[in-house]
Amino acid sequence: MAISLNSPCSLYSPTKTHLGFFNNQRQLAVFYNKRSSSSSSSSSSKQRGCLVITCSAGDSQTIVIGLAADSGCGKSTFMRRLTSVFGGAAEPPKGGNPDSNTLISETTTVICLDDYHSLDRTGRKEKGVTALDPRANNFDLMYEQVKAMKDGVSVEKPIYNHVTGLLDPPELIKPPKILVIEGLHPMYDARVRELLDFSIYLDISNEVKFAWKIQRDMTERGHSLESIKASIEARKPDFDAYIDPQKQYADAVIEVLPTQLIPDDNEGKVLRVRLIMKEGVKYFSPVYLFDEGSTIEWIPCGRKLTCSYPGIKFSYGPDAYFGHEVSILEMDGKFDRLDELIYVESHLSNLSTKFYGEVTQQMLKHADFPGSNNGTGLFQTIVGLKIRDLYEQIITSKAAAPVEAKA
Repeated sequence: MAISLNSPCSLYSPTKTHLGFFNNQRQLAVFYNKRSSSSSSSSSSKQRGCLVITCSAGDSQTIVIGLAADSGCGKSTFMRRLTSVFGGAAEPPKGGNPDSNTLISETTTVICLDDYHSLDRTGRKEKGVTALDPRANNFDLMYEQVKAMKDGVSVEKPIYNHVTGLLDPPELIKPPKILVIEGLHPMYDARVRELLDFSIYLDISNEVKFAWKIQRDMTERGHSLESIKASIEARKPDFDAYIDPQKQYADAVIEVLPTQLIPDDNEGKVLRVRLIMKEGVKYFSPVYLFDEGSTIEWIPCGRKLTCSYPGIKFSYGPDAYFGHEVSILEMDGKFDRLDELIYVESHLSNLSTKFYGEVTQQMLKHADFPGSNNGTGLFQTIVGLKIRDLYEQIITSKAAAPVEAKA
C-alpha cells in the first residue's frame, strides 16, 4: 500500500510496550508473514508481523501551547483567562476522576504536566528528589502522548493526585483544537519543545513568588509558614537548574518584579510587569506602544486615567534576551478603575482583538481574578488574544495548503 507524504495517515509497528493510545480514528491492522534467516543456519522461517495504519479524519488540527512556571506562580489564573478568550468555561472531564488536573472547554484542553510524574510523593521522598528533578518525570510518555494528540489520536493520560500524592488510574483525553500543556517542564525536553506551536514562561521574581506562595499555600492548602519557607529553599537548586533555563526557549515571557515606583518597597502590593516578546516568531507579531520599534516611556495618569499613589508608568522598546531580538512592553503600578483601561488599550497596537475595547472587556469580565488591577492580568489577557490569533492563522494556513498543492 502506497501512502503519500501529504496523507493524514501514520504507520507504526506495535509492540507490547506501545500503551496509552486509544483508537478514535480510522485504523487498519495489516498482518503479514515475513521471512527471517539465521546467521548460524541457511534455513529460514516465517514470522507473523503486523503493520497498523492510522488515518485521521482529515480535519484534526491540534495546536499545542506550552506554559512553563514554578508552582504557585499563576498558571491556573492564566489558564482561566486563556480559555475565556476562546469562549466557554473550562471544566474537569465529566464523570471522571474528581481529582483530575485536566480542564476541558469546547475549544481547549489544558493538561497539567504533573500527571507525568514517574514517582509519587512517597517515591520522591525515598529517592531524595523533588518534582522539579527530571528523574521524577516520564518525558518519554509525555512526548509520545503530546505528539499523539497533535496528530489527532486520543490517549490514556495518567493522573497525579495532588491530594493523596499518588498516581491514579489514567483518563481518556481526546485531541482538542488547542492543547495547552502547563507545568514545570513543557520546554525542558527538546522533543516536546519541537511540538509546541507557541510557548510562554511566567517568570516570577523570588520576592513576589514568596508572597504569592504564602497566600496560596497558607490560605488554600493549610500549610504553615515554616513549611512553605522550607519547601521554597528545598526546591530552589532544582528550580535554578531545570525550570528557570526554559525561559530562553519561550516565545513570550511575562516577568513579574517588585515595583520601582516606591523606593525600597517590600510589601509586594504594587508590581512591575514586563511582557517580553520574541521577534520573528511565525504567526506572532509583538504588541507595541505608540510607535513600533521606538523606545517609549509613558505616564498615562491624568484626566483619562485615574491613578492613586504611586501612579502608573508604561515603557516599551526593543532589547535582547538570551541572544534573541525582543520587544518589551512594561507596566509598573496598578489600575484604580478597570473601565478606564480602554484609554490605555487605545494606545496599544497589534493586540489581535476582534473589536475595539476587547482587552478591557476581558479584564472587566474577570475583575475578581488575581492580578486584574495590574500588568499580570493585562499581559495574560493580551497573550491569550495573541494565541487565539495564532491559532486562527495556523488553521487558515493549513486549510489553504491542500488548495495550493493542487494548483
